[in-house]
Amino acid sequence: MRHTLAGAGGVRDRFQGSIAGVGFTSGFRAVIGCWDASPFGAFSDVMLQYPGRDGERVLIAPTQQVGDYVTATYSFDRVLIEGVTVTRVPSGWALTSDTLALRCGFGRRTWVGHALAPVPDRLLTAPAFCAAVDPIARQLVPGVRTAGQARPGRWEFYGAVDQRVVTDATATLSGRSLGRLAPVSPACTFGFSSTPRRPVVTRLVTTVVR
Repeated sequence: MRHTLAGAGGVRDRFQGSIAGVGFTSGFRAVIGCWDASPFGAFSDVMLQYPGRDGERVLIAPTQQVGDYVTATYSFDRVLIEGVTVTRVPSGWALTSDTLALRCGFGRRTWVGHALAPVPDRLLTAPAFCAAVDPIARQLVPGVRTAGQARPGRWEFYGAVDQRVVTDATATLSGRSLGRLAPVSPACTFGFSSTPRRPVVTRLVTTVVR
């Protein structure tokens, strides 16, 4: 496949952790990354999109270094550099930053999670495997891709190893409630792939080739 060959010769950066994609009845959508290991150590960030397919895309990053890296990989209209803290609570995550407060609860494993469970993580996270299953992922989960070109000169490979449903979520942005949990619709437009329409949290390894 073309992106397999194009992404083979560059520097590889691995991000190991989890991504939660949630929508709200206000029309806002959020993608929260909670990274346990990365070239920048452990950190969390948020990609937030305002209502509508062409709604403003905002990155909330904990440092300028992380912000510069993420904006070189995804597309945003505005970047906020502010502390982002994700606390693991018994039911899910509690996120706080200067402008955003968000809580989400996690439930049972999805059918995708069950399908991934018997497969070795080493295979699931290999870029070649991500590229090979990309056409299947696009058919089974509309809007989701596991490999492709992000911004010019950057290729990404999403290696999911587990997935669970998001059962509830609440958020306030600068003190304004974003409403109740809703599907991630329309799809987010930060990059070549969106999160599933159904709110889920996915444990994965993201490989960026630059």
